[in-house]
Amino acid sequence: MDVLTQPRAKPALPFASTHALVDFPLSTLAASVVDEVWVSVQYLSHTLDPLLSGGRPHDLDRTRGGFRRLVPQQEPGNPTDQGFSQGNADGLFRIRDQIRASAADVFVVLSSDNIFSLVLDAVLARRLERDADCTLMTAQVGVQEAKQKMVVTHDNSHRVTRVEDKPAEPTSGTVACEIFLYRTQALLDALDSAHARATPEDESDSGLGDFGDHLLPALVSGGRVHADPLEGYWRDVGRVHAYLQAHRDLLAGRIDVFDHPDRPIRGVGHAGPPAWVGHEGALVEAMAGPGSRIRGRVERSVLGPGVQVDAGAHVVDSVLLEGVHIGAGARVHSSIIDRHARVGREATVGAPPASTRLTDEAIVVVGQGATLAGGAELQPGERVEPQEQR
Repeated sequence: MDVLTQPRAKPALPFASTHALVDFPLSTLAASVVDEVWVSVQYLSHTLDPLLSGGRPHDLDRTRGGFRRLVPQQEPGNPTDQGFSQGNADGLFRIRDQIRASAADVFVVLSSDNIFSLVLDAVLARRLERDADCTLMTAQVGVQEAKQKMVVTHDNSHRVTRVEDKPAEPTSGTVACEIFLYRTQALLDALDSAHARATPEDESDSGLGDFGDHLLPALVSGGRVHADPLEGYWRDVGRVHAYLQAHRDLLAGRIDVFDHPDRPIRGVGHAGPPAWVGHEGALVEAMAGPGSRIRGRVERSVLGPGVQVDAGAHVVDSVLLEGVHIGAGARVHSSIIDRHARVGREATVGAPPASTRLTDEAIVVVGQGATLAGGAELQPGERVEPQEQR
């Protein structure tokens, strides 16, 4: 996510003005029968603390079970049991003793850079009926996008016969949604088995890498991995163009994740007065967070809390995060502008994409706290570092 993840962990990235990416998996778990929720983030993990608050914003602050942070730790013993992981499968291997001690029947793993809503209890019930060692949720994407995902092949009974991680020539657009339900003992056995066959680079590396490298292929070879299609909207927003496209989908009404009162998307919320639009301002197919003040024209864009768009400014097809200030007469198009950045008067940021299919090269990204001087010009694809002045 380029300059957007320099000051924060990716799960802390805002979405839909007042939410964060971490809200989606945590809200799914909070609405399920899952007893314990563990959150594991290594990169800039402290940036998640205001969003997690001990589990309270997601109703996971329980006396028994509930929310728990997992952090890398140093302890006596094997180097592969401690410190920073080198992939998500390696991360599970390092906490295998804690997984075993939990005595859980099922171990659920969800990514924190996806937009989705899921009735997890129904998926758990289907996993039990099939007696699956692993159930992985799938979605359909274009073949070009599948090159960046884990492609899943299954038979008519949804038994997975093959997984390919980021194949150069995908055989289909069926991909894993990074939502996995493991039978706990099967997971532990597969971790040990895959580790025994792996060839780690050094003694601190288990050699397991990510799920698609060794762990899932080992489980698939056992014949008890099943695919379960995810109903409703799903998108991996771990790349710049996907993040902007998801906001486009939100404005177009294609995202259904906020439409379920029985499993609401929870989060910390944002205090402040409602957005205000002046007599010269306009919001057209757009959203504005609390405390925003709009004197210019905003089209097909999502504004975070406290955004200010001055008179004569024009913002189109963009995402402006909290506290961004767009100066009078400025033009912003197809851009993502991080928190508290300032765009000077009469500046020009970005331009309409040449194609309806978004690419990272068509989008300007301005880092947190950056300042663009009056009259500055940024071409599509440019990046401005956090706190940079131009």
